[in-house]
Amino acid sequence: MPWSSQGGGGKKGGGSGNNGGPWGQGPWGGGGGGGGGGSNQPPDLDEILRRGQDRMRKVMRGGGGGGGGGDGFGGGVPKPFLFLLAMLLLAGAAFYGFFFRVNPDEQGIVLRFGKFERWEPAGLHFRWPYPIEEVRLPKVTQQRTIEVGAGRSSVGSPDSGLMLTGDGSVVDVRFVVFWRISLEKDADQTGVEQFLFNIADPETTVREVAESAMREVVGQSQLQPLLTGGRQKTQEDVQRLMQAILNSYKAGIKIDQVQLKEVDPPAEVIGAFRDVAAAAQERETLIKQAQTYADQMVPRARGEADRILAGAEGFRDQQIAEATGQAARFLKVFEEYKKAPEVTRERLFLEMQEKVLSGADKIILDQKSGGQGVVPFLPLDQLQRKQTEGGQ
Repeated sequence: MPWSSQGGGGKKGGGSGNNGGPWGQGPWGGGGGGGGGGSNQPPDLDEILRRGQDRMRKVMRGGGGGGGGGDGFGGGVPKPFLFLLAMLLLAGAAFYGFFFRVNPDEQGIVLRFGKFERWEPAGLHFRWPYPIEEVRLPKVTQQRTIEVGAGRSSVGSPDSGLMLTGDGSVVDVRFVVFWRISLEKDADQTGVEQFLFNIADPETTVREVAESAMREVVGQSQLQPLLTGGRQKTQEDVQRLMQAILNSYKAGIKIDQVQLKEVDPPAEVIGAFRDVAAAAQERETLIKQAQTYADQMVPRARGEADRILAGAEGFRDQQIAEATGQAARFLKVFEEYKKAPEVTRERLFLEMQEKVLSGADKIILDQKSGGQGVVPFLPLDQLQRKQTEGGQ
């Protein structure tokens, strides 16, 4: 066996077949030995460790095992190889300990003994190894999202999304907040510094601020606008309020957008709310239909009114003209009457008789003595009409 040539150990007992270990000692034998006469004591651990350290020192010096035969490690290791390995290890440790890289979407923040020292742009930069300097690499261009109200099906959960409106109704709101690290700078800190040092848990902070702002805006709004056309204004109000709160915290966070995903009544009353919404839509439909009918009828009625007014004005002008003409005729007749009253009176009487009797049936009575009484009357106009019809 290879370890049988080790010096300084106990020798084999004559013909006893003692199995020496790799450190020149049997598994249970002591330093001396006779065959089969061992003391059955456990090995000395200190002796084993000491011999192992001696062998490692020999390997690092490039020497083999003691004696002329081969040792248990198969000979020496070349010194250039060990030197190159040590240099590579030192170079790797020096590179990772003294240099760091900032990616294009990151910003390097260097802390010296836990205090802000400087910030570095994208590229390769030098630093002192930890614990002297520490580097933080937040992703400043990454847009992050937080969804609020995802647990709305669980009424009692912290993220249930149930909120009370200004008119006393309960509404279930689910919305998403899009945010990123702010690159703005105030008098004391940049947005990245504020993000790293002023708040402990940015995502929790954004979530809680978002829920608080949404509850405040919903609490000042009516239910119907939230369910129909008031979403855009609600989103803008929540975004504005969130940004104001985070700025007051100096959180270094910029809110890009607040987007309402779902705004529904609670599941227990959603059927009734759908009926109300359907009734509201039907009302709007009827109002639009009535408005369309009014748009058709009002111009028509106005045209009819204008026609009636125009007819009345024409009739008025006609009556005025006729009255004026009759008054002028009466004045002329009166002037003639003053000149010859008897003649004028007779003429007026005959004209009136002609006007009255022209449209009435007439019977002529002969009152002379020896007369026939009723005289037959033959209207000439009818006689002429019969002759005309017979000629045709």
